[in-house]
Amino acid sequence: MRCLPFRRAFYARVLEQPLSSQAFTQLADAASLCWGSMGPERVEAHFVWLIRLGVLRREVDGQGLTQRVRLTPMGRELLASWPGEIPRAGLSERLHHLLRRRRPRL
Repeated sequence: MRCLPFRRAFYARVLEQPLSSQAFTQLADAASLCWGSMGPERVEAHFVWLIRLGVLRREVDGQGLTQRVRLTPMGRELLASWPGEIPRAGLSERLHHLLRRRRPRL
């Protein structure tokens, strides 16, 4: 979570209400929820990664899975471990994360 561009406010928001990547980019306060501006495709890629890690999950409605995501119980525990803003990872940690994300078997 430290290597991703989302701030603590983003995780608090998806704890309260589901959010899709398209809706995220259209929010007036989207800049306060992440460290940089992102398009819907990039946001969706981060959502998919967080789903694979078990931090987020797709919301389910009466017709199946939706495009919206919510925080999982494990995501709540991780969020509770940081009482303030989630600290940013250093350059070496972000590079390591990027390599692990692109080439998981390395």
